[in-house]
Amino acid sequence: MKKIIAAIATIFIISVLHAQVQDPVKWNYSATKKSDKEYTVTIDATLPGAWHIYSINTPPDGPVPTSISFKKNPLVTLDGTVKENGKLKSEHDEIFGVDVKYYADKVEFVQNVKLKSAVKTNVTGTIKYMVCNDKMCLPPKTIPFNIQLQ
Repeated sequence: MKKIIAAIATIFIISVLHAQVQDPVKWNYSATKKSDKEYTVTIDATLPGAWHIYSINTPPDGPVPTSISFKKNPLVTLDGTVKENGKLKSEHDEIFGVDVKYYADKVEFVQNVKLKSAVKTNVTGTIKYMVCNDKMCLPPKTIPFNIQLQ
């Protein structure tokens, strides 16, 4: 009986460790106050080793581009579009047949927002992204975010 429990525990631990490797992106979220009613929202993606994430501007017919969707908040308006800060790489991908744009190591997605009045609120939404390394690509993933504006 002890051997069966040990085997089940081992399988569980291995599956948890395997699942962690299957999402190599570490996400960090922040908001910087520019004035009483203006903030800069920053979403950072950090990738280990040979992993890379695709640019918002990845061409059609290529891999899934990163997209950031903000949930509608009546107290907040988006000022412009999401900008990317990082070392953009571009190369022709034979599998997709297009020039793909991606970031390795780290990329910062930045969105300016304006409040309709000086109140505390949050910006929420989702990030859809796809990551690859030199051996494989993981399926696209969508994760939620919630960033407090103070």
